[in-house]
This record gives sequence, C-alpha cells and structure tokens, in this order.
Amino acid sequence: MDKNIQKYMSFVKTVEYGSFTKAAEILNYSQSGISRMISDLEKEWKVVLLERNKGGIKLTSDGLKLLPYAKSLIAEYEKLQMQVDELNGLQSGLIRIGTFSSVATHWLPNIIKEFQKNYPYIDYELLLGDYTEIEEWILEGRVDCGFLRLPTHPELETIFLEQDQLMAIIPENHYLSDCTKFPVTALCDEPFMLLEKGAKAEVSEIFEKYNLTPKVHFTTWDDYAIMSMVESGLGISILPQLILKRVPYKIIAKELDVPAYRNIGLALKNKNTASLAVKRFMDYLQYR
Repeated sequence: MDKNIQKYMSFVKTVEYGSFTKAAEILNYSQSGISRMISDLEKEWKVVLLERNKGGIKLTSDGLKLLPYAKSLIAEYEKLQMQVDELNGLQSGLIRIGTFSSVATHWLPNIIKEFQKNYPYIDYELLLGDYTEIEEWILEGRVDCGFLRLPTHPELETIFLEQDQLMAIIPENHYLSDCTKFPVTALCDEPFMLLEKGAKAEVSEIFEKYNLTPKVHFTTWDDYAIMSMVESGLGISILPQLILKRVPYKIIAKELDVPAYRNIGLALKNKNTASLAVKRFMDYLQYR
C-alpha cells in the first residue's frame, strides 16, 4: 500500500475510534506506528491535526477541515483496489468477518474450506463477538460483513441463510428426560442458565412472549459454560441447535412445545460497494 494512503488511513481511523490503540488494532500496526504516521502527516502539511491529552485525542479545527478530504481519498483508493481485483479475476483479497461462536465453530471452517477451492488466494480475518458488537463492527467498517440473528439493524443489508431451532437443555438424569417435547412452562420450575450478553437475545424474547419469569441464576455469552453447568445439575437452559453439534457434555436437548427458533443471516453495510471478494463470498453462502 502507498505510504501516503497508510498515513491517511491512520488519521481517519484514529479519529473514527478516538484512540491510537484502537486504530492500531484495526490497521494491524503498533500504537507508536500510528502515532508516528500522523505526526509525519502533520509535518508534511505543516498543521496540527489532533490534540493529544490524557483524556484521549481530539480533532483540531485544521484537522476537522482536512478529515473529509482524507476520507474521500481512502474511499477512492478502495474503489481502485476493487477494480484491480476484478481485472485480476479475484486472485487475491481479504474478507473481514464478524461472527458469533457457534457459526465460527460449526459453519465457517467448512464454508471457507469449500470457498477456497475456487478462490485459494483469499485471506480471512475473523472477529468473534455478540450480536450487538457485530452490528457495530459492520457499521463502523471494522468488518466487511457479519453473521447475525435476523432482523438486525435497519441500516444494514442482509441475506437470510438458515433457521436455527432453539432447544431446551437438561441434565441426563432430569425428571423430564423422557418427554417428547419440553413444556415451556417447566423452564420456570428450576434455576435457569441464560445465554445472553448486552441486548436481549432470542431466549429472553421467548419468556416475554409467553409471560414467563424464569429463575435466572447465571447469565453468560459462553455456550460451553452453560452446557457444563447444566451437566453438573446447576440448572437448565435454552440453546440454539447449531451450538449443540459435537457436544462434549452429558446433557439432553429437547424440542420445546412452542415454536422457538432464530433466523441466521449475513449482514453488510452496502452490497453494491462491497469488494469483489465479499460479493463472491455472499454468492457462495446464498447458493451453497
């Protein structure tokens, strides 16, 4: 990449994230490297772009005037790179993907393996988070696309991929282990382990829909922690079926006696401006 473009990106990303450290993370540089590139820009342009203090960084009036032009240059550079990729028949590229753990564990390895048969020189960068974090990463441009529960943020474009059934999770010696379908009302009879973080997820929505109040004793976004606790007899839970592939715990998954599922899709900011690599990846997912 041209050195000047690197400097412009360092400037723009530092402002976007309000931190040298976060900009360094996104651009895969050291914090000192980001700071040095911005200092170089300031010397070249003979202006001060950022005010640096203990509370972080702040744009100067000169920085505020120049920021839109730096952003425009970066956008044009990205368009140039996309055109080069297309002319080269997508021989190289990078796809940055936001994903949650069950997709990362059970879907992505096979998806990438098959996709690489046609596009062997594409590289991947995966960021693991919850639904809210992935939405933010897409909107901020930290990732190109992300796997999410649908519906999602109204500013994002999405494609539906699969419906994932939600299952009641109980220990092997549970008194309802022989039932055909697990009564949703029985979820309130004993301690409940809730798979959730930040904003309400699909499990809480089930309880709200049927006016139920579970005895939530533990809340986490770690599905394996929940399975381990259920195995130990500390309570019961609801988990998506996708998580329950190749489970190493002695637990039983039961279909609920009410409809319960999540819709999984791929989201991105704008399909038209996505890189060729991302477009091909989307096509593959839709028709796999």
